[in-house]
Amino acid sequence: MKLLVVGGGGREHAIIKKLKENKEVEVIYAAPGNGGMGKDAVCVPIGAKDIEGLVAFAVEKKIDYAVVAPDDPLVLGAVDALEAVGVSCFGPRKDAAIIEGSKIFSKNLMKKYGIPTAAYEVFEDADEALAYLENAAIPTVIKADGLALGKGVIIAESREDAKAAVISMMKEGAFGQSGSRVVIEEFLTGPEVSVLSFTDGKTVVPMVSSMDHKRAKDNDEGLNTGGMGTIAPNPYYTEEIAKECMETIFLPTIRAMKAEGREFRGCLYFGLMITPDGPKVIEYNCRFGDPETQVVLPLLESDLLTVMQATTSGTLSADMVRFSDKSACCVVMASRGYPEKYETGFPITLPEDLEDSVYVAGAKAAEGKVLTAGGRVLGVVAVAEDPKAAIDAAYGKVKRVHFENAYYRSDIGARALAAWEKTRKE
Repeated sequence: MKLLVVGGGGREHAIIKKLKENKEVEVIYAAPGNGGMGKDAVCVPIGAKDIEGLVAFAVEKKIDYAVVAPDDPLVLGAVDALEAVGVSCFGPRKDAAIIEGSKIFSKNLMKKYGIPTAAYEVFEDADEALAYLENAAIPTVIKADGLALGKGVIIAESREDAKAAVISMMKEGAFGQSGSRVVIEEFLTGPEVSVLSFTDGKTVVPMVSSMDHKRAKDNDEGLNTGGMGTIAPNPYYTEEIAKECMETIFLPTIRAMKAEGREFRGCLYFGLMITPDGPKVIEYNCRFGDPETQVVLPLLESDLLTVMQATTSGTLSADMVRFSDKSACCVVMASRGYPEKYETGFPITLPEDLEDSVYVAGAKAAEGKVLTAGGRVLGVVAVAEDPKAAIDAAYGKVKRVHFENAYYRSDIGARALAAWEKTRKE
């Protein structure tokens, strides 16, 4: 089989490595991929948002199956366009991808179908939003309606910060059209949990839960990033919570989308908070999370391609998807200064025996070398019997990967480990 994976980050590298395990796979093309994927895929210089280019390439190469991984091409209708020329795809069509493409759509969907989430108000006029904030409870959360590279959510600790966020989004156009409408919502408290799921529009099969670390610095300080590391499973996501989520969030969401005429097939990501009032949805994503994918897929024991094809054909069942009961930890190595200003172009030294456990996100190939080419450069992953062993193994590997200006958090998984150890003592 000839496969096409759309995207070029660490998430896509993790997907590619897992798809390679299927013996029927002859070649995997990555569009655009990156310079660190060369041993796992054939990278082609077609941007993830170049829908016409992707379709033309898929037709030319007679692609058997495509995986559209990032949010932008999904929201733009890449799956619809590829299916129109006979290419089967993993991922939701445009009408279903709106669940991530519009925060207002997803909040209204949850309100209409009684799916637990934070209370909220929608604003299309900046002055009305600013007037509302005069009496709103603080802290509060300001969300740009559309896609904003994961940066369109501001947790405002003060009234001044909340107003500044509205002005930045709605008056100054910090996120372009994506910020022309905003959601102002209640600030929830509790541990966060990421749950990715496979779904064929009827059946939903949750994957192993995980915990992301968004802040740039240790102790969850510094600016929000695309994610500095992850650990799976998430100890706060108990069997009891999982059952409640299935009954009150997962199945109701899938059924709601179908009732709206927007059947969702692919990977639906549930960003949850376990509040004192029970689990609530913080956000939906219409695709695999990054870097959650880097710890979830290494624990998948089933064949990924088979499961993906079942979501496409509408034949998914829970017994098709099996996960290991081990733990996985991913530490992201970034360019110092990320997510603000940083330098790139430095050679990456990666021992050969670590290649299988490193997912490259921001790199380019030049003169026979792999050079840094982004803020998040790569993710180093380890799988072990328990969280402590996985964390220790991941950091042991990190010390053997080198590039100038490298930066990483030293506490990935620490909070999860403390919760896990507390549970063991109880």
